[in-house]
Amino acid sequence: MDEQRVSDGGPPPRWRHGPLGTLWDKEERGTRWPWRSTVVITVFVLGGSNFAAHAQQSGRLPLDALARVLLLAGSALLLWRKRCPALVAFGTAAVTLVYLAAGYAYGPVFLTVAVACFSAVVTGHREVAWSAVGMLWAGHVLVAHWLYRWLPPTGDAAASWWQEAAVATWVVGVLAVSELARARREQWARERAERARAARRRADEERLRIARELHDVLAHSISVINVQAGVGLALLDTDPEQARTALTTIKAASKEALGEVRQVLDTLRTPGDAPRTPAPGLDRLPELVELAAAAGLTVEVEGRPPRLSPGADLAAFRIVQEALTNVVRHSGSRHARVRVEHAGGELRLCVDDDGPATGADAGGSGNGLAGMRERAAALGGRIEAGPRPDGGFRVLAVLPSERKRKRDRAPAQAPRTGSGSVSSPSRTEEDR
Repeated sequence: MDEQRVSDGGPPPRWRHGPLGTLWDKEERGTRWPWRSTVVITVFVLGGSNFAAHAQQSGRLPLDALARVLLLAGSALLLWRKRCPALVAFGTAAVTLVYLAAGYAYGPVFLTVAVACFSAVVTGHREVAWSAVGMLWAGHVLVAHWLYRWLPPTGDAAASWWQEAAVATWVVGVLAVSELARARREQWARERAERARAARRRADEERLRIARELHDVLAHSISVINVQAGVGLALLDTDPEQARTALTTIKAASKEALGEVRQVLDTLRTPGDAPRTPAPGLDRLPELVELAAAAGLTVEVEGRPPRLSPGADLAAFRIVQEALTNVVRHSGSRHARVRVEHAGGELRLCVDDDGPATGADAGGSGNGLAGMRERAAALGGRIEAGPRPDGGFRVLAVLPSERKRKRDRAPAQAPRTGSGSVSSPSRTEEDR
């Protein structure tokens, strides 16, 4: 907080009003007044001190008006213990020391100091609390072993060192309990902060997942709609039947996109609800082939998909979907090949097209390959994409097909600039 205020152009509160600026914290001014606990403590201190005065008639003075004023003053200071705990700690210690120096009976007068120092420690004013208690103890030693000759009651003798040891034990006990409470309070604060950070992290991850899903769903379907809309417009007058076919494809693609978008948005329903429809996987690869064929792209599939976990199956499906979408958008080739290989606990997905790049802007967001890499990295896999030596473009995804995940994976690295991801002037990865 201090550093933040310094960065805003003002001095930290510790020095704004001198070295004791922390005796009155601005954040604590709005704290509610502890009326009830203060009243209870006041009644207990007055009643207990009156009882102690009757029990110690032979060695101490009876309570008079000054004694009751001091007891009330020490208890009343506790009203400010949450707003200015440092001043209250010193104030109650000073009032208690005056009360003892005046020769009045020992009793629950020390309770006000204990409560004040406890509040100071748990609010972060540890040095102040230790100093106030040390001042009280040192003052008591001075009064009980030197100044007692000139202070009431008359004829009083020096206190025993056993009594001083008891007072020191009381002081250490109060501070130990205060420090324990402070440590526990800080631990609770750290746990709350960690839970809040974890909740924000989960929310960010969920937003990223939903954004990635929506991008993959809409990019593929809208690319098909865009191609077929262009075909329909071009053939509307010369070949109405072909234009009708294009419109039918647009209708089917839009219906499919709406269904998948609805499935993605179902995750925003009440937490804990089960999905209404299963997540797509490689078993829906024939549907992708049909949609690509409707957009004028012939897709040849080699290999059979293995059984995968739901997360890996969804990621594999989305990667193939995005790769075919990029072919529709950016490639002049009307033929693509999807090769599925499974060996050694790895799933290899290879999507090739023969090119060349069209260089046309198909309305892409530039996040296609980035989204594929994120999906692969989340599973411990990788993506390699770039032009092929013999022309065209290749997207190679390598995903672990088994449920073996490293608990602590290194963060995903930036796209490499080696042979697997070299960009060409006419057709870059960012276009995809």
